[in-house]
Amino acid sequence: MFDDLARRFTRLFSGLSRNARLTEKNIEEGIQEVRTALLEADVNLKVVDGFVGRVRAKALGVETLKGVSPAQHFVGIVQQELEALLGGAGSEHPTPRIRWSDRGPTVIMLVGLQGTGKTTTCGKIARHLRKKEGKRPLLVAADVQRPAAVEQLKVLGRQLDVPVYAEEGGRPPKICRRGVDKAIELGCDVVLLDTAGRLHIDSELMDELTDIRDKIQPHEIWLVVDAMLGQDAVRSAQEFHQRLNVTGFVVTKADGDARGGAVLAVREITGQPVRFVGVGEKLEQLEAFDPARMAQRILGLGDVVGLVEDAQEKVDQAQAQDAAEKLFKETFTLDDLRGTLEQIQRMGPMREILKKLPGGQGLSQDQLSQLDDKQLSRWCAAISSMTPAERRDPGLLHGQRRNRVARGSGTSANVIGEVVKAHKQMQTQMRAMKQGGLMQRMAAGMFDRQKNKQLKDLRKRGTDMRGWFDPPAAPGAPSGGSSSRG
Repeated sequence: MFDDLARRFTRLFSGLSRNARLTEKNIEEGIQEVRTALLEADVNLKVVDGFVGRVRAKALGVETLKGVSPAQHFVGIVQQELEALLGGAGSEHPTPRIRWSDRGPTVIMLVGLQGTGKTTTCGKIARHLRKKEGKRPLLVAADVQRPAAVEQLKVLGRQLDVPVYAEEGGRPPKICRRGVDKAIELGCDVVLLDTAGRLHIDSELMDELTDIRDKIQPHEIWLVVDAMLGQDAVRSAQEFHQRLNVTGFVVTKADGDARGGAVLAVREITGQPVRFVGVGEKLEQLEAFDPARMAQRILGLGDVVGLVEDAQEKVDQAQAQDAAEKLFKETFTLDDLRGTLEQIQRMGPMREILKKLPGGQGLSQDQLSQLDDKQLSRWCAAISSMTPAERRDPGLLHGQRRNRVARGSGTSANVIGEVVKAHKQMQTQMRAMKQGGLMQRMAAGMFDRQKNKQLKDLRKRGTDMRGWFDPPAAPGAPSGGSSSRG
């Protein structure tokens, strides 16, 4: 999502950086580029004109700060307004937190057209609330119009180990009412109502949803919007909001739409926030919507916080720490390399990881297509086909050994060479960092000042850290590390 827009902004800011100063002419040229980029991203015309108008007023009315380049000045203004547009700082209606109930379970009603991924989204939100918020959710199968919807929700419940309330037949408002009662009985503190959808908006659908809303009085009503629908998604959002007074949106299939204009438009036109964004089919592929971080990603500035959160959730911290220790001690084997590669794979496709780094979303499709996720799998397969001795000492891998490993892993001798080369480069780079004193400075910043927990854990395990990060001693100076960090 927003890939095309991010690339346009990256090119625009690169062009501005060549200007010595901001003038009315190059500001206007930049604003017209922003306008074109937003329109091509399928953002509503009214939203675009309001946005560029605010950017123009700020860019022309503020002096460039000393030491700040014209491009940085303009990017700052666009970022500020974009964040406000998405519901962040500076917005008239900042994105609120979920309105948790003080008494009884919080009831969240999900509505939307058929085919938007509403049932799957129910499961994704349940997983998020349980893992990230510490909640105990209950799913209620209130979509009796689509025969497979009830069974689909039950399957999701079993996968997530989340209870599901369902009935054979019955009217949705009563099913929802009894579902809330069941949540109270089970001690659940969140109820997610999976309601029916249609291929189009009609009076029968709206009457049913209004009946559920009036009888249950949910704390939140979230409309599930398909990002692929573009302006049609905006029109349906307006109609649902007029009838139900929705309190937020969940955007699905964002990974399949490179433009993303619907996300910008629904927030501005309805005044209601985007709560979550679905970025894939898997249950864990749901992101809480953060206006500031999304603005950074749109502008090609990356989302390092999001990348760290992914790592914390999907990477085995103890295993990563052990690998780091072995790298420091130069005992990092091919077994350790395989474990590291497997952890990287768990974080998702390389192109998605790269997009969260500054400048990553500005890469062209050709550049992204060169990223081969299968290469990591080939490397892991190659390492698995080696003997324990070869994994401990890659220097053994010559001639016939490489050919044997290649045949056993279904790869080639070139792949075996790539693995050995990558392992050697890691060891060489770590040795150079230690010899140049860089590790000492990293240790001082990461471990001493912040009292890093990993160092404490190492000490508890009796690992002697002295001398790991010290630069080579000067001629005639005593050897050994400083006892103050021992």
